[in-house]
Amino acid sequence: MALLVQKFGGTSVGSLDRIHRVAERVEETVRAGHQVLVVLSAMSGETDRLMRLAHEVTTRPDDRELDVLLSSGERVTIALLAMELRGRGVNARSFTGRQVGIVTNSSHTRARIEKIMASPVQQALAEGVVPVVAGFQGVNERSEVTTLGRGGSDLTAVALAASLKADRCVIFTDVDGVYTADPNIVPDARRIHKLSYEEMLELASLGAKVLQARSVEFAAKYGVPVEVKSSFQEGEGTLVTHEDADMERAVVSGVTGDRNQAKVTVIGVPDRPGIAADLFTAVAGASISVDMIIQNVSQGSLADISFTMPRSDIARALPLMEKAKDELGAQTIEVKDEIAKVSIVGVGMRSHSGVASRMFQTLSREGINIMMISTSEIKISCVLHEKDLNSAIRALHQEFGLGQPVDA
Repeated sequence: MALLVQKFGGTSVGSLDRIHRVAERVEETVRAGHQVLVVLSAMSGETDRLMRLAHEVTTRPDDRELDVLLSSGERVTIALLAMELRGRGVNARSFTGRQVGIVTNSSHTRARIEKIMASPVQQALAEGVVPVVAGFQGVNERSEVTTLGRGGSDLTAVALAASLKADRCVIFTDVDGVYTADPNIVPDARRIHKLSYEEMLELASLGAKVLQARSVEFAAKYGVPVEVKSSFQEGEGTLVTHEDADMERAVVSGVTGDRNQAKVTVIGVPDRPGIAADLFTAVAGASISVDMIIQNVSQGSLADISFTMPRSDIARALPLMEKAKDELGAQTIEVKDEIAKVSIVGVGMRSHSGVASRMFQTLSREGINIMMISTSEIKISCVLHEKDLNSAIRALHQEFGLGQPVDA
């Protein structure tokens, strides 16, 4: 008998008919003799609907109140599924983040889990109950509702799997696994059977939307095997686990793109020690992540500092940057939001040379200009014009033979 955490995303519970299907799958797993804990998202589109309502009330909704509002979506789905399961003769009970004991920090709308007091669900499992848990939410030390950011239900599921030492965390979604590229862009993209935590983390942080990046970090830290499967069809998915020798056979495992990018350049910054620290401290204080950073001396003792950040964070970041600019004595701030990032990822890069050269030559043949470059042991990312992103993804997918079978 295995202990399984099954997480179902918004499309999987997007209607009553789909909730019936989820109930069937959970019931089958229980009847097979396994212990099951279920984590649910809100119905597809519900979080966006609630967010629109908030912005109709005010242009700048308070983050604390947003969390109270947004956390309501998951309460609907967990109650409906628990009712459905009980109607099928499966003993089930719904739990909110508070009831499970998911304690976070106080960064409303993007909180981080600090601890899980999982005794309520442990007790339920011991009693033969299927806990149906609201994803995406927790409480801070003051018992205020918090949410974990987009994709936070993945994090809830992986964190509970780690806390309970579950045998596997299965993420059911609207795709049947992780692909070598977005099939909507690359028709011959293929499903990857197995990925390392490190590869999946890079893919998730670089734009692949199958798993939330923080959930992959959590899985890697605690060694939780995570499987991505389809809610709508049977068959194998993609297993995310520890790296093994087979994973190094492929030079590149996947190509991904991210349109949610903006390039910010702070022009005319005094070139003296501590300036960069002061500049990025202002942004970090608002829990805004920056990615690529380039500093160059422009003229005299002045420098320009360019960096990328999520386009969706620009509205929040600009007032902070303007304040920092004035305090630091910089000249001006320039924002370009018609950019995107294309990346190739693979643990095989560690043992194969010339990968960067092939990537740059491929983009050059396509007439695509590279604005910024970032590398790690298993990843190369290039910032380019947004209009060139799809062409770049298709060309790189072909260059590295990702449409071919694994053992080709």
